[in-house]
Amino acid sequence: MFKAKSLYHLIVYSILFIVVLISFFTFIIINNAHEELQEKIVTLNTDYKNNQQALIKNDVNSVINFIKYTHDKYKNIKSDKLIKEEILIAINQMRKNENINEYIFIYNFDGISLHHPIAKKNVGKNLLEIMDINGKKVIKELIAVSKKEEGGFVEYSWYKPDISQNVKKISYSKSYEPWNWSIGKGVYLDKIDNLVQNKKYEYDQKISDYTLQITSLTIMLVLYSIFIYKNATILIVSDVKEIGKYFKESQKNDKPLNQNRLIFGEFKVIANYATDAMNNIKLKTHMLEDLNKNLEYKVDEKTKELTKLIASQKNFINNSVHEINTPLSIIQTNIDLLKMNIPNNKYITHIESGAKIIQYIYDDLSYLIKKDRVIYEKEYLDLSKIISQRLDFFHEIATSNSLHFISNIEEDIYIKFNITEFQRIIDNNLSNAIKYSYSNSPIFIKLNYTSDDQVEFSVSTKSKKIEYQSKIFDDFYRENRNRGGFGLGLKIVKEICDKNLVIIKLESNEQETKFTYRFRINENITT
Repeated sequence: MFKAKSLYHLIVYSILFIVVLISFFTFIIINNAHEELQEKIVTLNTDYKNNQQALIKNDVNSVINFIKYTHDKYKNIKSDKLIKEEILIAINQMRKNENINEYIFIYNFDGISLHHPIAKKNVGKNLLEIMDINGKKVIKELIAVSKKEEGGFVEYSWYKPDISQNVKKISYSKSYEPWNWSIGKGVYLDKIDNLVQNKKYEYDQKISDYTLQITSLTIMLVLYSIFIYKNATILIVSDVKEIGKYFKESQKNDKPLNQNRLIFGEFKVIANYATDAMNNIKLKTHMLEDLNKNLEYKVDEKTKELTKLIASQKNFINNSVHEINTPLSIIQTNIDLLKMNIPNNKYITHIESGAKIIQYIYDDLSYLIKKDRVIYEKEYLDLSKIISQRLDFFHEIATSNSLHFISNIEEDIYIKFNITEFQRIIDNNLSNAIKYSYSNSPIFIKLNYTSDDQVEFSVSTKSKKIEYQSKIFDDFYRENRNRGGFGLGLKIVKEICDKNLVIIKLESNEQETKFTYRFRINENITT
């Protein structure tokens, strides 16, 4: 460690240290910026290339799937020649836009061009030996890689019409073996060069800014050091002399030392430490009072923010429930169309099961949102018909879970009740029965009259015993969290039953769990 013999030496050493330190950090900053640029260039090239490869591969596979579908559909109806002609016309019409750099090309294994919307004059010609500017036989390689099981990519240089020069290009090719066709699509890679040039320009600008800032900072620090040397030395010496005088005077009297004769605050603290200590105590007391006031203000602000957040969340749930309905209807419609074309398909059954699970969850959320602001009017309901319809709705869900329904439903049972609320009772009981039943076991559904003015509906399952029956109807309670769900279904059921004086009975043991609901037939529930 060096020793400064005077303040002058200390200032000089400080300036030298500042210059060395700034030079070191300048080198680190510029080097890091350069490495960052190189990493970004590599990332840009890799990401852009991978993204473009995925896009053209997906387009080619879509075309091959279309060809295979059409061929399989009409091969016993039309000749192969006619099917090929119709497919080529359809592919040409399926072009998303008229971009001359985006198109599907087709060659047969002999190298004859069958479809090329840009180079139409070459259709029908044998281009197997055509080469790019580097001597690569592009068409020959594309046909070769297309014969692989997953197809393949070929990089080469090719003429780009809109800039009238050869640039790098990559194409993906895959074969349709029944016809010995190679189907492909390419993408030019010149855009990535423009991105790289932009990044280099940003890098040069950043280095220029860094250099200017560091130079300015260096000059300011050097000037500041000289200023300190010129002014601080005189002031420090003056304060040291005054401190000596103060200590001599303090020996003669008990008066507080006159701090106005000192320039630097540090010396004032040394001269009158006790007074400063008391002032610090008072200052901290005032700071605590200000802190408490500020804390109250912050709590009030956070409370307001939380209120707004809860309102926003409520609006988000309302909007989400509204937006779910349209895609859910589209999914169900397409499932019905698939079932018409592909009946008894287990995958479609699983899809339909999942869609219906979303549907009854949607119905629950919709009811929760509307229940406090919508009046659910009562009407005479055919419970026998409604329960049968809901069993049909849950049939695919039960089948997907290796379960089945055994129903004992008396015909023509009517009560006066709201259909939306009754469906929530039925749906939540059926969905829970499917969720918690043992695999390959039956679910027993029963509906019957118990007296002239009461109807009983029950759902029985082979499942684990419900350990905490008193909590089963609580908000967000789930007996088994591994089974999924929100824990709101039975809470909804309990609220509806309480409102309409429906009696609920729960029986659960190691062999069976049974939910029973007893409804009044008449509308009058005030008793």
